[in-house]
Amino acid sequence: MTTTRARRAERTVIRSLTPPASRAPDGGRTADTVLGARPDRLEGARTYLAHGGYGTAPTPGALLQHLDEAGLRGRGGAGFPTATKLAAVRDAGGTPVVVANGEEGEPGSVKDRWLLRARPHLVLDGLARAAAVTGARRGYVYLADPAAAQRVRQALAEHPPPLSVEIVQTEHTYVAGEESAVVRRIDGGPALPLAKPPRPFQQGVGDEPTLVANVETLARIALIAARPDLSRRIARSTLMTLSGPGAAPLLTEVPYTATLRELARAQGSTDAQAALMGGLFGGLVAEPAFGLPVDPDRLAGAGTALGCGAVRFLGPQDCPVTAAARAAAYLAAESARQCGVCVAGSGSVRDALRHLADGSATEDVRTALGRWSAGLPGRGACGLLDAAAGTAGSLLRAFPALVDAHLAAPCARCAAAAEPPGAPLSATHRLTVPVPEVPDTLPSAPARTAAPAHRP
Repeated sequence: MTTTRARRAERTVIRSLTPPASRAPDGGRTADTVLGARPDRLEGARTYLAHGGYGTAPTPGALLQHLDEAGLRGRGGAGFPTATKLAAVRDAGGTPVVVANGEEGEPGSVKDRWLLRARPHLVLDGLARAAAVTGARRGYVYLADPAAAQRVRQALAEHPPPLSVEIVQTEHTYVAGEESAVVRRIDGGPALPLAKPPRPFQQGVGDEPTLVANVETLARIALIAARPDLSRRIARSTLMTLSGPGAAPLLTEVPYTATLRELARAQGSTDAQAALMGGLFGGLVAEPAFGLPVDPDRLAGAGTALGCGAVRFLGPQDCPVTAAARAAAYLAAESARQCGVCVAGSGSVRDALRHLADGSATEDVRTALGRWSAGLPGRGACGLLDAAAGTAGSLLRAFPALVDAHLAAPCARCAAAAEPPGAPLSATHRLTVPVPEVPDTLPSAPARTAAPAHRP
């Protein structure tokens, strides 16, 4: 990459698109946003405490009610109601465990690693609030990023939380962040999904009821605990990782009312023709769908998903068929290879889309893709097979004329983007973006602070 524009695209920009509810005296953002006052700098304990962190919170019951009324959903991808999940762990009996899940397996997403590197105290505060609600006395921070692990250790030393917290590192894979894989790894096994039931809220770490919560979800719990008057606003904003051709990737915080078109414009992909949604979980959408807001319910009603909040825009030079083929190739390579249906199914979707992209597909390929997109979801131990099948189905739904054209003749855009002979389809296009740099600006001596007031 030699051009100035290409070099710019190698670094991820951080910029909020959510207007703050109010301003701090220094002009920084107040506690209603996850990005915070300085998203490009590490927030230490002194700064976090000075802006109200680790402060007096509502009672556990009142906090749970605030989360429920605000409609906070998990930010790991599934979007499950947070209050329902917390209550299920609380009510399951035993000795609950809470886990901050920072292993973001979706390609193209950087929000969780940035959050742990930049605002570890916000996550630990949220973990302590979740422990108070569930009655947990033991917690874990689960991640694969060494830089994030270092920042969390530093934060734990600066301001020990009111529960025992252990860091568990794993290898970065697509399936390692799936909640049963998280439990399995913390218990000393491989980070691979397990068949359900039981689910972690019933029987998780050490066979105890376990809350596995995405780190952004926990960050929003901490914000709502500090500003219950802004709970709905906090619950209805989300971090997103936006990428597209030519312009730099963008990590941003947006309200659910923001449309895909507004996000494409903010990221710089003003000529986008399509988008790959939710990391790989939301499939493909065409430009006419860009008027949709990123509200999870509106997206689900349109047949797509917010997922982890990663969106890759496709420009005029990008063929959606190649995008789908690369996504399927990535997923097939990341299969845990535990479920025969996943190994066979993801491989078949990968091969069919590859044939469609290279111009060797027949009408039977379209028929097979339609059958797999309808019949494969829900048959694996995790969501990987669902993502592969969903990608194929979304291509057929959003771009039927384009599929017709690929069956009739080879595609010039696909040919231009083809990998070298013998290379995996995803070899030179890994669907990832760089994590924003977060310099360490803390003083050499850790701050000595008082114990927090929200002990469970």
